[in-house]
Formats: sequence, C-alpha cells, structure tokens
Amino acid sequence: MPRHGVVFQPATRRGIQRGLDQLVNAVRPTLGPRPRLVAIDNIDYHSNTPQLFDDGGTIARYLIQLQGREADMGAMLVRDLLWRLQQQVGDGTATAAVIVQKVYSEGVRYLAAGGNAMQLKRHLERGMRLILEQLSGQTIQLSGKEKLARLAESLCYDPPLAHYLGEIFDIIGEWGRLEIRKGQSREVVREYVEGMYWDQGLLSREMFTDHSKPRVEFEDAAILISDLEIEEPIQLFPALEMAIRTEIPALLIIAEKLSAKAINFLLRNKDPEKFQVIAVRTPGWDKAEKAAALQDLAILTGGRPFVKAAGDTFDRIRPEDLGHARRAWADYKHFGIVGGKGDPRLLRQHIAELRRGYENTEKVQDREAMQARVGKLLGGTATLWVGGVTEMEIEARVELAKRTAATMRAAMREGVLPGGGVALLACRPVLRERLAESTDADERAAYRILTTALEEPFRAIVANAGYDASDVMAEVRLAGPGYGFDVTSGQVVDMVQAGIYDVTMVQKAVVFGALTTAAMALTVDVLVLHREPEQAPLPEPAKWKRL
Repeated sequence: MPRHGVVFQPATRRGIQRGLDQLVNAVRPTLGPRPRLVAIDNIDYHSNTPQLFDDGGTIARYLIQLQGREADMGAMLVRDLLWRLQQQVGDGTATAAVIVQKVYSEGVRYLAAGGNAMQLKRHLERGMRLILEQLSGQTIQLSGKEKLARLAESLCYDPPLAHYLGEIFDIIGEWGRLEIRKGQSREVVREYVEGMYWDQGLLSREMFTDHSKPRVEFEDAAILISDLEIEEPIQLFPALEMAIRTEIPALLIIAEKLSAKAINFLLRNKDPEKFQVIAVRTPGWDKAEKAAALQDLAILTGGRPFVKAAGDTFDRIRPEDLGHARRAWADYKHFGIVGGKGDPRLLRQHIAELRRGYENTEKVQDREAMQARVGKLLGGTATLWVGGVTEMEIEARVELAKRTAATMRAAMREGVLPGGGVALLACRPVLRERLAESTDADERAAYRILTTALEEPFRAIVANAGYDASDVMAEVRLAGPGYGFDVTSGQVVDMVQAGIYDVTMVQKAVVFGALTTAAMALTVDVLVLHREPEQAPLPEPAKWKRL
C-alpha cells in the first residue's frame, strides 16, 4: 500500500471498507443488554492491566490509528460519527456502527455491479427521511417512577442504578439538578437537598460561628451579589452601614475576593445577637460562568448584581439592591439558597429563555451549562453516590450513570420507542411499499439496502446474547408488530409492556448520523495520501537516560 500518493477505485472502496469493518467489528460486541467486552491495552501507562469497555463511543475514541492509511481513513469516518453521537446524545454508538457497516457494504456491492453513487446517495437520504417520520409516529411518552426505572435499566443494564435513577427523575423531572459522585461503599445511595447551591464556599474559616458544625445557616437572609474584589475595609463600609441601619439580621456577601483586612473588618462588625455576616466567593470558573451566576442569583433573589467590569462599587448601595431568601447557608466548599424571593414571573421568563437557548444551540458544553442553570433555578438537588467493589468499577459505574441520566433527560423531553431494535424493524413496511412502487434501479437498490440495514441492530443484540439471530427473527415476525426479543429472559415479548425502550431522540440521531455518513462514504472516489514526515531515529538503548 502506498505511503503517499493518490488512490483510485476500486482500491478506494476496498481500503475504506477494510478500516470501517475493523472499527465496527470492535464495537459490535457491545450492543445490547448482554454485551461482550473489549479490552484495550496501555491506556494507563502506570499499569499493565488492560481496561475493559462495553461502550462503543469510548472504544472508538481509543482507536486512534489503524495500520494501512486507506483503512485508517475509513475507520476515522466512523470514529468521528460515534464520538459525535456520544457527545450529543450519550448513547446509540454501537447501533449506528452496525447500520453504517451494513449500508456501506451493501452499497459497495451495488456500485460494483454498475450502480450510480450519487443517485444512490440521494435515494438513501430520501429513505432516511421516511424512517425518521416512522420513528416519530411510534413515539410514546413515559412518566412515573416504575416506567422511568425500566427505561433506565434498558439503558444501563444495572438494576440498582436504574432503580434510583427512576426515583430521582420522577422527583426532579427532566430539567432538575442531579449530581453523580463516587460513593464510599459498594452500594448506590441517593440524597435530596432543598433549594439550590453553588460550588464556591466561605472566604475564611473564621466565619464559622460554631466550629463543631462546619456550616453556617441564616434565616431570612439578605444577599449582596457581586464579583468585586475587596482590598480595603472602606469598600465594604457603605454596605455594612446600610444593613445595620435598616436592621437586616443576616447578610450574605458574594464577592470575587476579600483581602485579610476586609475579612477582619467583617468579623469585627458582626454581632451574633443583632447582625450576622458571612462572605462567599463568586460562583464560576471563568468570566462567562461568573456572569451567568450573577444573573441567575439576581433574578432568583430579586437583588441587583454589582459588576466589576461595569465599574460598580458599594458607595451608593440602597436596601432595594439586596436580594432576599428564606434561608441561606454556606460551608467551606459550597453556598446555597432556599426560597429565593425574586419576582416569580421574571424567574419563569428567565427559565423559559434558558430552555430555548438549550434547544437552539448545538455546542455540547453550552447545552450542559444551560441544563445546569435551569436545574439550579428550579430548586432542589438530587445527589447519587455510586459505589462498587474496586476503584475501577466505581469509575465505570459513575460514567455509566452520567450517560444514562443524560439519555433519560432526552427521553423525558422527546419520548421513547419500543426497544431492542424493534422500532427500526417497524420502519421496514413503508420502505417495502416504496420499493414495490419504484421502477428506478438506484432507488430500488436504496430501499433494499435500508430494509436490510434496519435489521442489523436487532440481529447484533440477539447474537451478542448467544442466540441464533435468524431463528429469533422468524419468531418475532410471527408474533406481530411491537413484539421483540427479551434477551435476558429468552422470550418473545411486547417490548412496551415489558418496559424495554429506546429513546426517540437517540434513535433519530443514530439513523441520521449513520445513513448520512454511509451515503457520503459511498461517493468517495479518490483518496489523497500526504507524505508522512520522516521520524528521527530513536537513540540506542545504552544511551537512554533514567528520568
């Protein structure tokens, strides 16, 4: 194979298919509730133990380069698809992989017999739109703790984890705040916190009023919201004088920084009987996060933010500039607010704007940030402590819980489908109808390819569980629409009644991503391989230095 140069047909498609098959065959065993594992070596250079994965997106991420540059280009097309799917919808990577493989292999066979690549691509994309319409028509909505727990188990195949995720999402809803953390035991434990909190705490340990209880709580608290850096006590004097004069019993100051002199000034002016004051750091790790936190706090509590970039100071502060809450608390790592007293109408409008922003942005980090902001503003937080036997198992379960939670949010927004590949099987009749009506060879080929490809996820799930896919397919066909195969019980069942679901948004993303990727790959005629830069030879072992 050339190290550089231009590669033409038929070598182009042979190379792409070779790399595509290698990557997909590494991911295929992970599909379904009885997945097989993939061992990857040398991820942690401090250990010789391979790490085991059953997640297609993660496996694809670690396949950085394949032998043979034509094959590597084919593999990277699929790797990019799987990585984007995992980032955007958190699931569906193995399903997408097997669909891409089937469409491409069948498409190559048809093109070798004289088919037109561009016409085939056009008809594959037209068929894709039909499939998406059929999936929308099968969508159902879920609610209730038991159904949500079944959905979670369909996604993670971990019953204890699924049980608590079902309970949590039944309580917090699709937008609620959920923290998933490493537990200290083998069990999965959940905790609910009233109100909302931020990941910044007290600016000094001296602010604890009772050192046996490393947490300060105020009832009927006033809140001074800012990102100012306070170096001199005189900068705080107008705010403290106004608070004491108006008989405010407790004041929470939010500021970017307080010098030691400013902290001592606060401590000298507090009176446990009449006036209490504490200071916490402005939430956020960069300018954008800090600005968002100030805006949210202001709307939530009804206060006015004092912003350093606008040149604000406390010199002309008024009582109406303060926010208010039924209760405020702080420890050394966090501070929280319960019962913010801002305008409820403005709060609803603000939450609605954040939700619209979530729907209108494609950037994963921005969506996650908006999701977190809405969760805080809705009030109430659930924390899921995920345990296990070993550190490696705990880390794997934490990642699994995060992926499952993200997918459950999508399911609660856009609904679910019969699982186990059954929803895709139910899309075949409309394709067969179009096939029977068509007289165009390329169009007929596209519908035949799609009809076959939609069976592939079902076949892979069944085969991975140790059953004969053709025999099970025949049983499901006799059972009728909506029936599939529960590989955990070995029975043909009504998938919805059995609580086996796929998420509509995920399946649509899978279909769109897999079919557009495969259709595009079928139109690639030429590969251009750039000359690789020559690598400097490694030094002789005797000359290596011990670090």
